[in-house]
Amino acid sequence: TYDRAYIQAWLNAGHRTCPRTQQVLSHVILTPNYLVRNMIQQWCESQGIELPAPQNGTGDIYQEGITEGERIHLDSLLERMAFPSIEQQKQAAKELRLLTKRMPSFRALLGETPDAIPLLLSLLSRADSDHHPEVQEDVVTTILNLSIHDENKKIVTDTPEAIPLLIKALKKGSMETRSNSAATLFTLSALDANKVKIGEAGAISPLVELLDQGSSMAKKDAAAAIFNLCIMHDNRARAVRDGAVRVLLKTIMDESAGLVDESLAILAILSSNQQALEEIGRNGGTRCILDIIRESTSGRNRENAVAVLHAVCWNDRTKLKEVREEEDENGSLTVLSQNGTSRARRKAASILERLRRVANTA
Repeated sequence: TYDRAYIQAWLNAGHRTCPRTQQVLSHVILTPNYLVRNMIQQWCESQGIELPAPQNGTGDIYQEGITEGERIHLDSLLERMAFPSIEQQKQAAKELRLLTKRMPSFRALLGETPDAIPLLLSLLSRADSDHHPEVQEDVVTTILNLSIHDENKKIVTDTPEAIPLLIKALKKGSMETRSNSAATLFTLSALDANKVKIGEAGAISPLVELLDQGSSMAKKDAAAAIFNLCIMHDNRARAVRDGAVRVLLKTIMDESAGLVDESLAILAILSSNQQALEEIGRNGGTRCILDIIRESTSGRNRENAVAVLHAVCWNDRTKLKEVREEEDENGSLTVLSQNGTSRARRKAASILERLRRVANTA
């Protein structure tokens, strides 16, 4: 349950709850636990046991055998999707969606079947929210399901129509279709090459819009996709240009949206961008970030918040006045410098030192 491969496979399958407690996850961004790994490594060394090498990728831990009958059935579904009858296409798309959800082995088989993905995309190109929205939803969800299989991530995006059609569904589809399209882009963006393709194709703007206006689940899927994409430096500038900073600050201020964790994590990544820092300052972000540092009980959120604040203060020293007022009144940074995470303590101490230097030269 606690191995990263199994956790990632659980998330890739579309689950947004803890498999043990069934509690809804606040975000789907995995953080490596280096402390636990070091403890395991030390124990192995003390016992004379060689630490197993990590596997390449998550692997298909659900791999099952495919019977000849199942192969024939898949061929039949693909043939029906090519029929001129829209009813045949609808039924085949619905059944393929269910099969790729219930049977992970079908995901690999579908990717290995010549012309299967182009056929799916051809059907998707003829469906939208105005014409056969249920077909659009079923095909997008099928692509999401088959993209969970690692080998299919490259196969899907190597098909030129794939990303543009997913972006089209992201812009104009039912809320579930838009949410599943965002989840598909998140899954595909596990590959760095796909991060570049997705960003260059213009996916970030509709993802930001979905983060702003979508349903609760759609917002979480959009946030996860934006986070992954912004790991690539060029996509950060695109996100800032497409209005991400304003939307992120809005979701941070609205605790009822349940997106504080994800939004702070994205904002921390964007804080390496000059324009992002300027927008944080213009949109009341300094006060918002100070409130998080003072009030949050999450060590991770306080760490991300102080990282953003550190970048803001180094970009615009006029913000130090607001920080000084908060520190004089509540001592939030002093508290964080003493009991935050290691990174949070360093950032807080650095800001405090700058406040002292400014005070001494005043």
